[in-house]
Amino acid sequence: MKINFIDLQGQYQKYKKEIDKEIQEVLDTSMYIGGKVKELEENLANFVGCKHAIACSSGTDALLLALMALDIKAGDEVITTPFTFIATAEMIAFIGAIPVFVDIDEKTYNIDVTQIEEKITAKTKAIMPVSLFGQISNMDVINKIAKKHNIKVIEDAAQSFGATYKGIKSCNLSDIGTTSFFPAKPLGCYGDGGAVFTNNDELASKIRIFLNHGQTQRYKHSHIGINGRLDAMQAGVLNIKLKYFDKEIAQRGIVAKKYNENLKDIIIPFVEEDNLSVWAQYCIRVKDRDAMLKKCADKGVPTGVYYPIPLHLQEVFQYLGYKNGDFPITEKVSLDIMALPMSAFLTKEEQDYIIEVVNG
Repeated sequence: MKINFIDLQGQYQKYKKEIDKEIQEVLDTSMYIGGKVKELEENLANFVGCKHAIACSSGTDALLLALMALDIKAGDEVITTPFTFIATAEMIAFIGAIPVFVDIDEKTYNIDVTQIEEKITAKTKAIMPVSLFGQISNMDVINKIAKKHNIKVIEDAAQSFGATYKGIKSCNLSDIGTTSFFPAKPLGCYGDGGAVFTNNDELASKIRIFLNHGQTQRYKHSHIGINGRLDAMQAGVLNIKLKYFDKEIAQRGIVAKKYNENLKDIIIPFVEEDNLSVWAQYCIRVKDRDAMLKKCADKGVPTGVYYPIPLHLQEVFQYLGYKNGDFPITEKVSLDIMALPMSAFLTKEEQDYIIEVVNG
């Protein structure tokens, strides 16, 4: 059978009439910039439960805008994890700040909060935890550390939009939350897209100025900014998908539960008791990853590897002076972790076959 790693086509067919109507409305009105974006921002803020949701051009730009709004500058330090997609540390470095890595917790794969405080210096301006694979980091401890040292927290929630931590939604747990609407995300558009969330009026105002070329009024510019706007067509797609998102989150949980109960002789994902994951990826750990990847490929089961080379070992970050062995848990996990197909539209027959292949 043909199995998709993420079934975007199945999702599109489910909502096709509504999505097509939204796209056609944009084409009919020619309101390609703005337009449906305001409606999306209101819907996102209501969903998350925070005061401000600011839509932008990508999850990467969302991180950049958050750092800019907090006035992070060259030479400042931002604490984050080496086990994530490069955008997290990339944006820190892009503005001239210094990524300071902390190893991960081996159970959750999120930043190990017990090691954060020892990395704080006089140059530390923020902590940027990543809520990886759909599960939120330990935000209570992180926020407590940040408050003690008078530094800010940016939750990189690119993979966890819709997840909850002790009943509070991801993106509403720190000074600023950011997310991505890349097509493969639990809530994805049909191109690049992202959003920044905050309850702080001043930060929200700065973010809106920065994402539109530093413009306060038309042709009046108070800051150096970027072109970080989300286009209306993507906003329309997200408005439709958001209506069904809670149902999809529940279904993703059902798929994950079935994996958890039926996979054998591997390490399955661990979710903290107070957390609800959106299962952006379903990642297992196996003794011989190469053999498992080959077996799955031979049997028509698509897989992925997140992340084979930790950030501290990437060529681009050699200047930071990290070496192999500095973050042993990250390095250990990167050698044996792999992802199985995950989608709210994964059928029972497809999942039964995937489990049979992995267990076989």
